Amino acid sequence: MAPAPTGGPASADMLRFITCGSVDDGKSTLIGRLLFDAKVIPDDHLTAATRNDHAYRAPGGIPDLALLVDGLQVEREQGITIDVGYRFFATARRRFIIADTPGHEQYTRNMATGASTADVAVILVDARKGVLRQTRRHSAIVALMGIRHVVLAVNKMDLIDYGEARFEEIVATYKPIAEQLSVQSVAALPLSALLGDNVIQPSIAMPWYRGPTLLHHLETVSVELPKTQPFRLAVQCINRDASGFRGYAGTVLGGGIGPGDEVVVLPSGMRGHVERIVTWEGDLAQAVAGQAVTVTLAEPIDIARGDMIAAADQPPQMTDQFAAHLVWMDEAPMLPGRHYLMHLGTAKLTAMVSELKHVLDIDSGQHKAAKQLAMNDIGFANLSLDRAVPFDAYAENRETGSFILIDRVSNATVGAGMIRFPLRRATNLTWQDFTVDKRARAAIKGQQPAVLWFTGLSGAGKSTIADSVERRLHALGRHTYTLDGDNVRHGLNRDLGFTDADRVENIRRVVETARLFADAGLIVLVSFISPFRAERQLARDRVGAEEFIEIFVDTTLAECERRDPKGLYRKARTGQLPNFTGIDSAYEPPPRPELHLRTANHSVEQATDLILETLRQRGIID
Repeated sequence: MAPAPTGGPASADMLRFITCGSVDDGKSTLIGRLLFDAKVIPDDHLTAATRNDHAYRAPGGIPDLALLVDGLQVEREQGITIDVGYRFFATARRRFIIADTPGHEQYTRNMATGASTADVAVILVDARKGVLRQTRRHSAIVALMGIRHVVLAVNKMDLIDYGEARFEEIVATYKPIAEQLSVQSVAALPLSALLGDNVIQPSIAMPWYRGPTLLHHLETVSVELPKTQPFRLAVQCINRDASGFRGYAGTVLGGGIGPGDEVVVLPSGMRGHVERIVTWEGDLAQAVAGQAVTVTLAEPIDIARGDMIAAADQPPQMTDQFAAHLVWMDEAPMLPGRHYLMHLGTAKLTAMVSELKHVLDIDSGQHKAAKQLAMNDIGFANLSLDRAVPFDAYAENRETGSFILIDRVSNATVGAGMIRFPLRRATNLTWQDFTVDKRARAAIKGQQPAVLWFTGLSGAGKSTIADSVERRLHALGRHTYTLDGDNVRHGLNRDLGFTDADRVENIRRVVETARLFADAGLIVLVSFISPFRAERQLARDRVGAEEFIEIFVDTTLAECERRDPKGLYRKARTGQLPNFTGIDSAYEPPPRPELHLRTANHSVEQATDLILETLRQRGIID
């Protein structure tokens, strides 16, 4: 995903706009025509677009205008825009940054990137095809990203003989979509990007249209400047030197600040005063939004990367739970209860979707109930974080109100979010400290707590081995408890089924239960299929790596089916038991378990001995 250009807030002489629409609606051609007719194309780009190679020329000898924007070879070969292409140009009236965003549904994430910094969206519609599903999807994302000015560019009018009736029909179809999404203004323009009609020059082929050309509209559209924002600086790094200099470097994400101004550092809540604003060019009298600076404070305050320095009289909100819009970008679905990494500003957190409120039905524009988000879905959800962080609502500050979610196993960006509001209940909860803690509870039992996490296919022998280990530990006088998959589903998790979302919630509850038992000083044996690596990683993180032992009971699927102690594989093979792990639901083997027990090579007693030896090496037993 290409990074969006950084910079300050919108200004009267600078306009950021995106082009978006369905595949082959002519987005790149439109930008190429705009640049070509405005005579702002570098000579080398123009030479490439007009060379004799027929693969890079449009019909009729017209230069391939799309080539002026489509910089990736793969885009040229496929004829679609994949990445976000940014272009800068200027006229006598205004400066522009254009983002040419992908039209294909699978690149929705790139389109969201381009929209995140734009003031205006140019949404193209092929006059022959009319308003499509992608038109609705892109309009929804544009609205979520805070863009309130839309140009409905009805392109390829030359292919329908410049028919006014068709243009009016498309405009009428789009109007209720814009109203439903609360788009502030929609300017509808009939165009032919290929031939230049109404791009810069008025079209003589459409005398019935008396509105502005696209360039004239972009030059004159009034994009209101954001209201005065309070100061925000996300700390990127700490600058020190041998002389004792200590400064906090980052980008100003809102408002302005000057020496002497009082600030608050979050999440600590410590207050101080700005001493200097340092840059390579020298000290500044004031820093404003978009500038990268190093701030020094008059008071010695402990500040770390990920902290926020903010105006003391207008601090951001602090919470560990909030409601947000989510655009899902990954092929694997978003599952409530699964933990993801979150980047919010420069802070890195662990977050989970605690409740998916609804998903947007792209066709109808209505909200519908759902248990998960699929790729390119747009939803509204409650999120829970592992600690409280400072933020602003996205409507107030795009920079401090947006975040991305990252898969904990693959490290891929899987979602982007826009914060709506904090959840009030999050501010009413505090941790209650007790005198008797885990160490005291473990000491009275004369042991070290631990969680032994047995994972593997159904029938692999997890519960059998866990039972053998617990009997041996009990004989040694150790205090233990076993959490077994089937047993827990009779009580704590009896309300859950076997969909991926339910499996994630099943393990989440078991992780928290195991953690509480370990906090009580017990050696906990957890025997669950636990098919997903992400949830096993959650268990390791929540319990703590020093007390967590992952034991992979590795038995072939064929052997598990041969054993089939509960007849489950037989039911799964005949379709009576859907979503069964190993048959029609995936099992993700642990890449680096502490113990890998291949039951073809180990008897139950041998496996038990190996586990007890590991506990001795860890100092859990002697």
